[in-house]
Amino acid sequence: MFLRVAETLPEEVLIKVSAGPKLDYPVIKANDLLKHDGILVGVPAYYGGIPAELKAFWDSTGHLFSTGALWHKHGGAFVVTSAMGGGQESAFYGLMSTFTHHGIIFVPLGYKHAFSQLTNLQEVHGGSPWGAGSLAKGDGSRLPSPLELDVATIQGRTFYKAMIGARDE
Repeated sequence: MFLRVAETLPEEVLIKVSAGPKLDYPVIKANDLLKHDGILVGVPAYYGGIPAELKAFWDSTGHLFSTGALWHKHGGAFVVTSAMGGGQESAFYGLMSTFTHHGIIFVPLGYKHAFSQLTNLQEVHGGSPWGAGSLAKGDGSRLPSPLELDVATIQGRTFYKAMIGARDE
């Protein structure tokens, strides 16, 4: 299921900054997290951090934090930045504090199943052992590459296996 966080900027500001159209996914509410065993968060990293909209969403989960409602759910992330040094890994760090306070078990991608993809030096790509990643241009003209999509697929598969407790021999 794909969900998105609510936009926090007024429409007139979005127009002035040439923000692209929003995807037609339902807006997640804090209590929606209770319906899911795992949470894979897509993070468009800004200046090496998570965007204000995502921070505002997690700030709205205080009632879940205070009751331990997300304790031992599995969590992971994938990121997109506009440059190689755009802060993909530091965006993961930004989620770690939130996950830790909630008791969410962070499931990294790691290298075991994606070593050749993550260490590929033949093409420019995002991603790290923290999670899948992509590089994008602000105008939307660069979409995830086949290599980046392969890493994302591997992350989805290994995340699922971790969630169901499958041993990977």
